[in-house]
Amino acid sequence: MKIWVGKITGATLGLFSGGPFGIIIGMIAGHLFDQFIERNILVATQSTAGNEDASLQLQIQQVFFRTTFRVMGRIAKADGHVSNEEITAAQNIMSQMGLNADMRKQAIQFFTEGKDEHFDLSPDLTRLKEALNHQASLSQMFLEIQLSVAYSDGKLSLEERRILDRICRDLGISAFQFEWIHSRVKASIAGGWSANQRSYQRSHGNNGRAKSSRSDIATAYAVLGVKPDISDSDLKKEYRKLMSQNHPDKLVAKGLPAEMMKLAKEKTQDIQTAYDKIRQSRKG
Repeated sequence: MKIWVGKITGATLGLFSGGPFGIIIGMIAGHLFDQFIERNILVATQSTAGNEDASLQLQIQQVFFRTTFRVMGRIAKADGHVSNEEITAAQNIMSQMGLNADMRKQAIQFFTEGKDEHFDLSPDLTRLKEALNHQASLSQMFLEIQLSVAYSDGKLSLEERRILDRICRDLGISAFQFEWIHSRVKASIAGGWSANQRSYQRSHGNNGRAKSSRSDIATAYAVLGVKPDISDSDLKKEYRKLMSQNHPDKLVAKGLPAEMMKLAKEKTQDIQTAYDKIRQSRKG
């Protein structure tokens, strides 16, 4: 934003007080005044914009957190009852997030509200769609969390699939996008790569993973969402794109609750592991 009032005023005063030479002096003084005003306006604008961005980010985080656990409760109760596996999966997610006592209590409350079939999820999903504003990486993260709970009992029931289809419609996620996310999550779970499974292994004293096998390599390709015949250069491009899309700091900046950063880190760990396994297998 350019300010000219100082230069114009300075030149005018200079003309009447000192002639042509006064105009030059007046314009220099006016220019310095204009620069001072421009800097202050810029600082004020940036400060206001920064406050607005922080406020918007907080709103997105709150909507994401609330809707995550309410939808999680609805999916867990989809077949009429909540299984022990589903409760454990929800508790594992809370533990991975490192929630303090108050936030854990709030998460449980949202989960309980979502279990009630008479509780209307539409307002939450509408607000979430508005908050995400076509941010595919956050929509993907949201679906992955819900799928991990849905698969906690080893299968995706028809009722759970119906709820997920409804969520995709409300959030504007296409069937193709859902199937791509679904296949990657399913492969991660089938291969024992999911965060919930790692949490269970750690709690039972097993921090390692099995050595690479053919099935493990197949899982690695599926986790990256690519086919085994992909070229090395295209594989590297897909790997870099996934790492960029799922970078924890970027997701938090877009509105992912900071408490969910650990889940995002687990995700990038899976992507990195999958890529390393494929590269190693291709070296022979």
